[in-house]
Amino acid sequence: MRANSNSAHILPDLLSPELKVVFCGTAAGARSAQVGAYYAGRGNKFWQTLFQIGLTPRLLQAGEFRSLAQYGVGLTDIAKTYSGADKGLRRSHFDTVGLRDKIEAAAPRVLAFNGKKSASAFYGLAISYGQQRETIGETSVFVLPSTSGAASGFWDIEQWQRLAEFLGDRA
Repeated sequence: MRANSNSAHILPDLLSPELKVVFCGTAAGARSAQVGAYYAGRGNKFWQTLFQIGLTPRLLQAGEFRSLAQYGVGLTDIAKTYSGADKGLRRSHFDTVGLRDKIEAAAPRVLAFNGKKSASAFYGLAISYGQQRETIGETSVFVLPSTSGAASGFWDIEQWQRLAEFLGDRA
């Protein structure tokens, strides 16, 4: 695990106007930081899940993360300068103001937190899965079960399917 002292982002944001959804993780995992690609851990279900719920037409590999924009999907993390296990994260790693500013600027239809850890850091309190009451401007917010292999005991694709249905209703 590392905290980058020069404040450089571990992984680049994949943000642009008119995205359907931006997925926000907590921080880059060790493997993702090593290879420079989102959700690169062997046990992570992110790429498989995007394909299963119909957000991508084929199963993408982590190294293809930049191609998500063509499907209306963006990526970011709430802790951009840290990588490794969540247990090493400190409050100072979370850039909640920066995340809110990025989402307000890009204005995707949905901000979807990939796990309760990132959502709880953003809101400053424990949070439930599903669509949230609060919006960020016109952006709806969802909290989804983490696709991380470390969180596999809490895995349930149902909330991810609800997100896909919501996006389909709005397409």
